[in-house]
Amino acid sequence: MTYCLALKVRDGLVCLADGRITAGTQVSMARKVDLIGPAGNQTLVMTSGLRSMRDKTFAYYKREIAKSGGGGYDTMLDAVSAYCACLRQVRDEDQEDLEASELKVNLHTILAGQLRNDLEPEIFLVYPEGNWIAIDKRTPFLSIGETSYGKPILDRALTHETDLATAMKLAYLSFDSTRFSAADVGYPIDLIVQRTNSRDWQEAQYDYDDLTKQRQWWNRELTKLAEEMPAGPWTESLLGGVHAGGLVAVKRD
Repeated sequence: MTYCLALKVRDGLVCLADGRITAGTQVSMARKVDLIGPAGNQTLVMTSGLRSMRDKTFAYYKREIAKSGGGGYDTMLDAVSAYCACLRQVRDEDQEDLEASELKVNLHTILAGQLRNDLEPEIFLVYPEGNWIAIDKRTPFLSIGETSYGKPILDRALTHETDLATAMKLAYLSFDSTRFSAADVGYPIDLIVQRTNSRDWQEAQYDYDDLTKQRQWWNRELTKLAEEMPAGPWTESLLGGVHAGGLVAVKRD
């Protein structure tokens, strides 16, 4: 499974992808995010699903960019339209063989960026059928893969007005919640940022030991907050008003 996340706030985009690949009992690492196009006009692409569909769709998409002169697309709408056309072509070519092998056409994609004629950064989520949805201010994030565990903290804390530094923290905490509960999501992670109107991407990769301080702080403070929460009506009705004592943090780091 995968966890890929893209956030859009006032000051720019924050994108995160985990790096764990699982196949049965085997675990390996692979980069799940690509920057496609010439420097200064690149589209960020993250995927979840069949690797064979991903690689073929990427090859077709890069070929279309090359056919247009190699300068990339003018807008993110142009880019996502071209990508969807490539995905549909792959689906039409491979669907029969995949179904014969009892596999489904399965490739979810996030495309993000601000290209040369875009007025602001954009994020699109493309479904396996080749249709898409775009991000908006009311729900300023899109995710693919194992999406359940990391969503609540974003729903509670992220808005369009969140500053970029806090948005990066929330992206990390969303991933950390996911990898803690889903064994097939894990380190390393790629964290990539694009500031509004910069059109350049800044990226870094972090492994488990790189974020020990942040992980331990979050575990400690989350437990502390639960202990400090005002007593609920259950304290009187179920415990007779007796405080049950402190929590014990789970020792899984």
